Amino acid sequence: MAGTAKTHNLRVDGSRLWATIAETARFGATPAGGLNRLTLSPEDGQVRDWFRDACQAAGLTVRVDALGTQYALRPGRDASRLPVAFGSHLDTQPTGGRFDGILGVLAGLEAMRALNDAGIETEAPLLLVNWTNEEGSRFAPAMMASAAYAGDFTTDEILDKTDAAGITVGDALDAIGYRGTDAVGDQAIGAFVELHIEQGPILEAEGLTVGVVEGGQGIAWFDGTITGFEAHAGTTPMPRRRDALLGLAEIALAVERIARAHAPTAVATVGEAVIGAPSRNVVPGLVRFTLDVRDPKSEVLDAIEAELRASLPAIAERRNLAVDLARIWRKEPVPFDPGVIAAVDAAAESLGLSRRRMVSGAGHDACNLAGRVPTAMIFVPCKDGVSHNESESATPADCAAGADVLLQTVLTLANAPKA
Repeated sequence: MAGTAKTHNLRVDGSRLWATIAETARFGATPAGGLNRLTLSPEDGQVRDWFRDACQAAGLTVRVDALGTQYALRPGRDASRLPVAFGSHLDTQPTGGRFDGILGVLAGLEAMRALNDAGIETEAPLLLVNWTNEEGSRFAPAMMASAAYAGDFTTDEILDKTDAAGITVGDALDAIGYRGTDAVGDQAIGAFVELHIEQGPILEAEGLTVGVVEGGQGIAWFDGTITGFEAHAGTTPMPRRRDALLGLAEIALAVERIARAHAPTAVATVGEAVIGAPSRNVVPGLVRFTLDVRDPKSEVLDAIEAELRASLPAIAERRNLAVDLARIWRKEPVPFDPGVIAAVDAAAESLGLSRRRMVSGAGHDACNLAGRVPTAMIFVPCKDGVSHNESESATPADCAAGADVLLQTVLTLANAPKA
C-alpha cells in the first residue's frame, strides 16, 4: 500500500469528473438543459449501462441485486474486512438537474479512477453504489431500494409497487433488464459515505465549500382526499356549493400557518393536487392531494400532524365536505455516525476547505442506511439552493472539492486499524 503522504496528497481529476457529469447528462437530456430520467425508464437503463461499463473499465466488479441496485467493488488488501461504501443515485425528477444524486455516484467513480491512477491499494475493499429509485417520482415511497436494504420493506413489497400507469417495479426492472440475482441486503457494508449537493441555500449564502452532515431530518408523507359534490358552474349559487378545490385551498393555507408556527426548522408542502373529472364548467367535487412535512425533531412532526388533523373538521363542516388524510410513510430523524462524521470533518480540514456542521433537509439513501451501518454525508453548494429543477447547478471547483473530501474520507475509513 502507498505511504501515508501519498494518500494524503491524493486528489481527484476535477476536469475528468466534470467531463463525466457532462457525458452522462445526455441520458434523458431535456431542451432546458436538465434531465428527465425517471427510475427504471429506458433513459435510466441507458445510464445504468454506461455506469456498468465505466466501472468495469476501471477494474471494478459490478453486481446487481433483485431491486436493480448496482454495486461496483474494488478489492482491498484485506478481503476479510467489510467494504467502505459510497455513492448515491442516478435517477432524476421529471424536470431534474445534472447533480442531484448524480454527483455522488460519479464522484465515487472518479475516486476509484484516482486510486487506480496513483496505484493505491486500500486495506478494506471499496464499494460504489447506485441505489434504485431514490427520487420517488415514479414509484413511491422514495429511497425504496435503500429502505429495503435496511429492512424497512421486503423485496416483494417493493417489487409490487406500481406507478401511475399500473406498471409494477418488477415489470419495470424486467423491461430494462435490471432485475438482478443478488438478494437485497446480502452485500455487506462496513460504512457508507454519500456526497450530494446541498439542495439548499446555506453553504452558498455563508460562502462555505463543504457541509459536514450530522444527520437527516424526519419526513412524513400524507395522501389526502376531499369529497364534495360536482355541480353546474353556472347555476349553482355560491352558498350552496360543496367545492372540494376550495376545501384544499383552506387546507393548504392551514398547512402553511402550522408549519410557520414551528419555524425556523419545520417545512410543509402540498406538492400534488388532482381534480377528479375536471371540467371548466363544473364545480370540483373530488380533489386528491399529497402533503410532505419535515423537521429535525420527531416531536415537531407529531405536533404538526396533530394540529393539522385538529383543523380539518372545521374546514370540512364549513364547506360541507368530507376530508380524509392518511399518513402513508414516515421516516424518523436520523443521526449519523460520530466516527464517520469525524472522518469527513478531518478530510475537509486537511484539504483546507471551509466547512460547517449541518442537518440535511432532504431525504437521502444515507438516511436509510444509517440504521444499519455507520454513515455520514458530505454537502457542496448548489447555485441559489435550487434542486429538483432543470436549472440546478454547481461549480466544477465545488464538485471537485466534494470529491476530494469523499476520497480522503474513504481512505481514512478503509485504512483505519482493523477493529
